[in-house]
Amino acid sequence: MVTEKIDLAQFMNQQYLCESLTIKEVTTLIEYTELVTYNKGEVIADIGEVGEALYFVIEGESALFAGDNSEQQVGLIKAGELMGEMSFFDRKLRSVRAKALKDGTQLLKLSRAMYKRLRVEHPYIAVNLLEHAIICLDHLYRQVSRDVSTLSSYFYAPGKK
Repeated sequence: MVTEKIDLAQFMNQQYLCESLTIKEVTTLIEYTELVTYNKGEVIADIGEVGEALYFVIEGESALFAGDNSEQQVGLIKAGELMGEMSFFDRKLRSVRAKALKDGTQLLKLSRAMYKRLRVEHPYIAVNLLEHAIICLDHLYRQVSRDVSTLSSYFYAPGKK
């Protein structure tokens, strides 16, 4: 258990989220989270739910899928990235489903209750988390924008009338 926390702290310390945090602050952040593991195909967060947790991908990958029956992948979340932030912060229903893409996908889960405590007890860490959430949303938005642009170029080839 102690070794696991040390490994997590070392991993987190190398991520953008923690680049302006001390190792002690990184360890503090980890104490507010829970390490959860999912296997390939398992649903992490589902369409229609209100986000009650943020997830930080530690190992493996997660994909975001749109549609109930014909799941269309609309995003990829890799190790070091945050997910679940939109519904978590705006408290609106999730519009996509998050699934693990690999067996043994490990996530740090920060529940709403623990986030509220973190905001009060360690506001500097919470601000860093918010900044990271903004960057992850921007990354996802840019990824989707590129995909839409690429798709549009197939339908509306430049120079064609």
